[in-house]
Formats: sequence, C-alpha cells, structure tokens
Amino acid sequence: MAMNNEPESESPIACDMSVLLLDQRERHLATSRELFSSLQAIQELSNGYEFRLPDEANTIVKAAEFISLEKLCCPFLNFELDVKAENGPLWLRLTGREGIKEFIREEISGLLGHAIQWR
Repeated sequence: MAMNNEPESESPIACDMSVLLLDQRERHLATSRELFSSLQAIQELSNGYEFRLPDEANTIVKAAEFISLEKLCCPFLNFELDVKAENGPLWLRLTGREGIKEFIREEISGLLGHAIQWR
C-alpha cells in the first residue's frame, strides 16, 4: 500500500477563526499584530511571500506561536521559519496554491489596519 501525503481535498482559502477558543483568538490576533508590525522587509515569491523579522530571541518564539495557531484556522497555508547562522536574517515564509498571495495581502493589511507596500 503506497503512502500518499497529499490531502484528499483542499480546504477553501478562507480563515476559520471559529476553530480557536476565544482566549486563543485574542492571543493569536495580538501576537500576529505584534509580529507583522515589526516587519523589516517583504519579498514576493512565486507562491506567496516571505517576511523578514527582527533577529531577536522573542521574535522566534512569537513566530512559532503564530504558526502553531495560524495553521489551525488557515490549514491551506504552508509555513517556513528560516533562521540564518551568524546573526543572519530571520524569515517567515507563507506560501500555498493559486490565490494565496491575494489572501495573504488582504489578511495582513486587515490585521494591521492599513495598506502596506507589497513588492
């Protein structure tokens, strides 16, 4: 029997915050706002975006907390946290299938309450 790691069906590209408990939702929104308000750079990828974050120990913890909750309400997103050696940059990548870039732009702009420069 061959193992297939592909999902049987794709979830819609829409955030479902109802999967989080109220206290998780509030914490997730606060962590997300704090994380994305500290962006140092945004790079567009063919299938999403990568965000450069401050190279601070607590930023890694915040990014991990963001990923752990965001994957519940947005199961269609891929997440990568890239921590470079020698105090190099810290990058958070959000990627996915067709339509994901528009979703990411809308969600983060809405989260911050203002439009940001998307390259």
